[in-house]
Amino acid sequence: MSEDKRKNDIAEGQDDGATKESRRDFLKKLGVAAAATTVAPAATAKAASIAEHLQTHFEMMSDSQKEKAIARLEKRYSEQFEKQVTVANTPAPDGVLFGYALNISKCIGCRRCVEACVRENNQSRGEEDTRHLPIQWIRVLEMTRGNDTFQLENWHKGSPSSSPIGDYGVQSGGHADKAVGISGHVEHYYEPEQVPEENSFYFPVQCQQCEDPACVRACPVRATYRDPNGIVVIDYNWCIGCRMCQLACPYWARRFNWGEPILPNEDMNPKTHYLGNRPRMRGVMEKCTFCLQRVRDGRYPACVEACPVGARKFGNLLDPESEIRKILAHKKVFRFKEDFNTEPKFFYYMD
Repeated sequence: MSEDKRKNDIAEGQDDGATKESRRDFLKKLGVAAAATTVAPAATAKAASIAEHLQTHFEMMSDSQKEKAIARLEKRYSEQFEKQVTVANTPAPDGVLFGYALNISKCIGCRRCVEACVRENNQSRGEEDTRHLPIQWIRVLEMTRGNDTFQLENWHKGSPSSSPIGDYGVQSGGHADKAVGISGHVEHYYEPEQVPEENSFYFPVQCQQCEDPACVRACPVRATYRDPNGIVVIDYNWCIGCRMCQLACPYWARRFNWGEPILPNEDMNPKTHYLGNRPRMRGVMEKCTFCLQRVRDGRYPACVEACPVGARKFGNLLDPESEIRKILAHKKVFRFKEDFNTEPKFFYYMD
């Protein structure tokens, strides 16, 4: 798809030419009043200016409009957090398609990646005893080892052991009375004194940055879209908070701001990007962007740097000499929920 066509599609809200409906048309059908209260506003009146409410989709702004929008945000954030905040608009670099690889045989479940992600991306710290829950873009799933269903020594131990067609126990099979799968239990919020726990292994999940993202197809106003580097981004000022993207995502990778985010001034990371880690508002969706504000400056995502065992790798899928390309060529690699055909650029592998 050409850049011009992509921008036109965003502007017109088209879905491969099948749907011609702008964001304002969509809001009009819902009723402006309802959209402002029930669907959730793109920004609270307290936090955002009128100009911010009325601005167009970021991708469709002229350079001067973008400069003005960013200046408004820098001024507001600097006053709000009582420190000098910058909002970058670093464009996607040419010739780069970002990809991620995670070695699940190395992950120890320490969740330092989660903590680093929260700090870097200004996620709401929230409060457990209120509806303003903490927001985390990375989940680390803990599963139990050693409950494999299919074991070679049980292959011929079915019941009865003898039958007219041979001694293979084919009536019930040697695994018929065994538990199915590796484990039926997954723990999201484990809190052990020490990791890794015995007989446990860990499976971190975050936005898979799909090549054919279901969330982009689901968004009725094109607030979320795939950028030229393959990262799926969100224009927070254009998001209407309908949560269709959250319903469409098979990876549970999107988070919704139910309440006004809680971000203490001293914890706020002042180096932000418009499409990355700038503070979000109540009533909008958010998710991992591969730390867009860092990778567009040639740095690794925060979770990659924080991993103490080197389980996380990141690089350019278009470069045959990159580390991630060599991992894909020489390791045992799979993609999560591949049957959904969303073509994730997030790969899991084992040594």
